[in-house]
This record gives sequence, C-alpha cells and structure tokens, in this order.
Amino acid sequence: MDQPKIPLDLILASLAEDTEKAQARVTKVSEVLLSELSTEIASTPYDVVYEEDRVRLKHYRLEGEARLKTPLLVVYALINRETMLDLQPDRSVVKNFLRDGIDLYMVDWGYPSRKDRFLTIDDHVNGYLDHAVDFIRRKHNLPRINLMGICMGGSFCVMYAALHAEKVKNLITTVTPTHFDTDTGLLHIWMKALDADRIVDTFGNIPADLMNLGFLLLNPARLMIDKYIGFLENADNKPFVENFVRMEKWIFDSPDVPGETFRQFINDCYKKNLLIQSKMKLGGKRVDLKKITMPLLNFYGMYDHLVPPAACEQLTRHVGSRDTEDVNLDTGHIGIYVSSKSQREFAPKIARWLMERDEPDGRPASKGAAIVNFTPGKAAGGKGRPAPARPPKKKRLQGERLRPAKRAVNK
Repeated sequence: MDQPKIPLDLILASLAEDTEKAQARVTKVSEVLLSELSTEIASTPYDVVYEEDRVRLKHYRLEGEARLKTPLLVVYALINRETMLDLQPDRSVVKNFLRDGIDLYMVDWGYPSRKDRFLTIDDHVNGYLDHAVDFIRRKHNLPRINLMGICMGGSFCVMYAALHAEKVKNLITTVTPTHFDTDTGLLHIWMKALDADRIVDTFGNIPADLMNLGFLLLNPARLMIDKYIGFLENADNKPFVENFVRMEKWIFDSPDVPGETFRQFINDCYKKNLLIQSKMKLGGKRVDLKKITMPLLNFYGMYDHLVPPAACEQLTRHVGSRDTEDVNLDTGHIGIYVSSKSQREFAPKIARWLMERDEPDGRPASKGAAIVNFTPGKAAGGKGRPAPARPPKKKRLQGERLRPAKRAVNK
C-alpha cells in the first residue's frame, strides 16, 4: 500500500504563512520596544513630612476626608524598596488604601552609606521607627496609631509593638518572618549555615548586588531563565513590556543593608530563633510577644518561597492579643501586592478590618482567633463618635528635621 504524500505546495504555503506571521510579529516587537514606554513607578503623590539621617517619612495625599480616624504607618523591609506597594497605576496597594479613605504614611529607609554599617536593629526599631510613630501621634493628637509591616519590616513592627504597645492601636503583618526554625524554603536553610560575622567583617554594609544574586540563586531556572523567555514571548504586548520593566526597575533598585543589623538579624533570628520565643533583646529590653495585646491581622502567601507559611503562621499563637486573625492568600511573596487577584482581596480586607476596630477604645465588636483562606466580603462601616484623645507628652526627637509642604513630591 502506497504511503500518503503531503503535496509540496501545501508545505510551501504553510512555510510562507509562518514566515509572514513571524515577520509581522518582529515588526510589532520593534514598534513596541522603540516606542515611548510608560515605566514610571511610585507615581502616587506624597509629601516628605519628616527626615532623620537617611530615613524619610512619606505622607500620601488623600483626596477628601479620611474614613478612618486613626492613620496607618507602613514599614517596608530594608531589602528592596517600599515602591513595591505603588508599582503600577492599576495595581497599587497605596492607591487602594487611599481610595478606601486610609490616611497613609510610609517609611522610606533610604540608601545606607558607610557610616551606617554600625546601626543595629535597636537603632531602627527604637530609634527611627519610634521617632516616626511619635511624629504621627503628635501631628494627629492621638495616643496610638495603626502599624503595618512587610517582610523584615514586619519583624521590626512585631518587635516595636511588643516594646511600645501603648503606641500601637492595631497591628498588621504581611509575609512577616517570626518563626525561623524551619527548613521550608531554601532561604532558611542557607541562612542557618551563613557565616554572617565573616560577611559583615568583610563588606561592612551588605552589598545590594550580593543580596540580589542570592535571591536569584534561590530559584535560578524561574528567575534567570523562564522570566526572560516569557518576556520574549510577550515582547509585542506593550502593557506587558511596561509592567516587566517596572518590576525590573524595582528589583534592581536595592539599597545595601547596614552590616550590624544584618549580623543581628541572621544570628538572633535565623540561627537562634529568639523572636518567636520572646527571648530577643533590643536596647537591653526583652521583646516579649505576650505584650502584643492589640488586634493583630497576619497575612502570608501559600506559595511564598522566601517567607513560607511555616515562618509566619505561629505568630498569632504567641502574642497576648485575644483578637487575632491569620489570612493565607493563594499567592507568592510579591504577588500578594501586585497580582490582580490580591488587588481585589488584600487592601480591601485591611481597610474593612481597620474600620471595624476604629472605635476610640480600640475594642472590636467581637473577639477570638481565626484562620481564613481569604474570600472577599462586604465592607463594614465604623459607628460611634470618638472621645477626645489624650495628647502624648511633647517630646523633642533627636535629629528631627521637619520639611514644609513645598517639599511635596509628585514622582
């Protein structure tokens, strides 16, 4: 029986069609890459209202009146920058917070110089962070504010809330490592074996390029190969290209990490796991998690390869608060802030949770611990009239330098 044959003209026609499609795509890619791209990040207007050394306090401009009586201070990690929360206009946690009527402040840790190598965690928590909190309290004439920490910044906020519980009304932690004795995730395994003393003694401040290389090596196939293959496959899609460049700009805009802070974080947290055991000390005082008695909302990502759920989920069991909630989102470390799904769930959940606890006495309508796999719900309205807040004692902060409104930034 004769084998069926494919006509030569059919093969040539198919080749011609594929060539024509490839040529059209190359033309489209050239048009996209040579066109003017919108790759600006952190474009939401803000004012720099307080500065101390390299650290700045941003106050975002809220259109209209704040719906919450208590402002929110967001504290990012020392690694990478807080601009992640305002990465692109249509996926901005900052814009979502402002849209929900939250009076928003954010710490910008800046770029450490050689003189910062001897700064410790105590300097950041009981120094810079405490000064920023006191500035906001005085400005709003409030005894307490809402505090939200992200990753390493969340660890700082946990330490701060334990040491200064009287200044924190509600605490929110997101992808925050507090339990470090876990082998879930390559980062925790590496950090336990890392000779932090030798690295700090060699470099002083930990170079950002060294940190970035380490993060890339955690998952080299995805972060160094698949990512750029995906870019080539979508290079004719202008919105995709713009968002890709925004993310690359954020990833490689990384400050160095102060050496002594890095040393202490690795040795006390990753190696000795002191934080979750309430054995860590800052400024000679023990960080007792039982003193965290304010409401606590704890977010983490199910597929987070940097701070896995095992590093986050124990916090609510060790604090002294009776009003705690764990929220396990179906995403990774960065996706919690930039994915379209999280945009619909993350910021709105925080706004509702804060609104329910915006009463002047700080007591929520109901108490009790809960663990949820998040599903968006209806917004809860805050009721009641606040009693006049007792103003904190006037205290002059060392190194405080105020900047007038003309220092407004519209990046």
